[in-house]
Amino acid sequence: MKNVLFVASECTPFIKTGGLADVIGSLPQALKENEGMDVRVVLPLYDEIPEKWQEQMTYHASFDVPLGWRNQEASIYTLEYNEIIYYFIANEYYFTRKGVYGYYDDGERFVFFCQAVIEAMAHLDFKPEILHAHDWQAGMAVALAKIMNPIADMKTIFTIHNIKYQGVMPLGTFDDFFDLPAEHLGGMEWNGMLNCLKSALFHADKITTVSPSYADEIKDPYYSEGLHSLLLERSDDIIGILNGIDTKDYNPLTDPSIPVKYRSSRASKKANKIAIQEKVGLPVDGEKPLYIIITRLVEQKGLHLLQHILDDFLQEDVQLIILGTGDEAFEMYFSDAAHRYPEKLVTLLTFDEGVARQLYASADYFIMPSKFEPCGLAQLIALQYKTVPIVRETGGLKDTVFPFNELTGEGNGFSFTNYNAHELLTVLHYSLTIYHSRSLWLQLLKNVNKSQFSWKDSAREYAIMYEQLSPIYV
Repeated sequence: MKNVLFVASECTPFIKTGGLADVIGSLPQALKENEGMDVRVVLPLYDEIPEKWQEQMTYHASFDVPLGWRNQEASIYTLEYNEIIYYFIANEYYFTRKGVYGYYDDGERFVFFCQAVIEAMAHLDFKPEILHAHDWQAGMAVALAKIMNPIADMKTIFTIHNIKYQGVMPLGTFDDFFDLPAEHLGGMEWNGMLNCLKSALFHADKITTVSPSYADEIKDPYYSEGLHSLLLERSDDIIGILNGIDTKDYNPLTDPSIPVKYRSSRASKKANKIAIQEKVGLPVDGEKPLYIIITRLVEQKGLHLLQHILDDFLQEDVQLIILGTGDEAFEMYFSDAAHRYPEKLVTLLTFDEGVARQLYASADYFIMPSKFEPCGLAQLIALQYKTVPIVRETGGLKDTVFPFNELTGEGNGFSFTNYNAHELLTVLHYSLTIYHSRSLWLQLLKNVNKSQFSWKDSAREYAIMYEQLSPIYV
């Protein structure tokens, strides 16, 4: 039995702000079911975790956590869910707040969390052979594990889910947060700042990203957010492993959120389309091509491209539904556009998981023209619901969506190469041509139906890496 401890800041079904939570909620289960591993997860005990979960937690231990010149108390609570054991680190000052991120002291909060993870190991009935940390909030756990060596021979892995967010703090916080010799500052400093993500990249035994293409992209200055030189130095230790999705959860045959269940039936898709048209107030027409966008309304998601071509595209006989929240400028633009095209465009400035699933189940096309995308889960969910993705060729989008070729009949979607609005418009027009060609449309849908992105294959890749990394497994 291989013992692996995941360290992360969010995890479904307990607390979620984005795709990281889906990964941490699904990958341990896949490693247990398919690889026979004992994978456990440690998380902060946020006040935002629903009461139904907190009521099921069991108190385990309390201990002091050194944070520079002072001590903070931490408590461990445990909960078993779907045969996975979860540890929750409680501290009233740092985690009894509304929301998860966005506080002025987020750096301090997650440094405390990482230090608490290391201190907690002496109190657990579990000795991890691998510590696997995810994104900057867990990055210092990798550094501190190497410096403090809480468990002999324990190896460390760090996964970059999005290199844009690094957990940067003033350099003076090193003395404030850590009671460590100055010699360790170099492994945590980058460009005159304390950098949590850089600390993990420097100390980890292996570094992974959430898709093979993203593993290559982050070595380029355009994508690296200033860390390309360090990543080039560690190039041999970087592995890209594609994310999967929980195909039991995202299953249109059993999804309770959607009106009409289906496996691959186009008649059922059409029935769901009619239901969503009625729900959001669009003209009801099961034959009209329906495009959807489900996203955070931020620059990364390629929304500037959509702004440039939206008026042109909406001259076509199409419908478009946008679901998401984000930057005020994008919210205002797409709200105004919906007023200008009430028969064709609906903008829903919210995020509702049930509505999102209804959109996936009803749409013909899903648009995701991201500027960069480490992996992307939305296009995988779209494919699972038999909705054709239209993406830019970057990161995990490039690794999962393959352009339809009407000559060979291959491909499960549409893509464009450059971050260019007219390329997006061209591929949108082409998608309409294919939609209105019955034979080509049916061939495309046949390819979509064959697209599978469960965690099974990815779990095997992680297991191989764990086995190669740890001599304990030999």
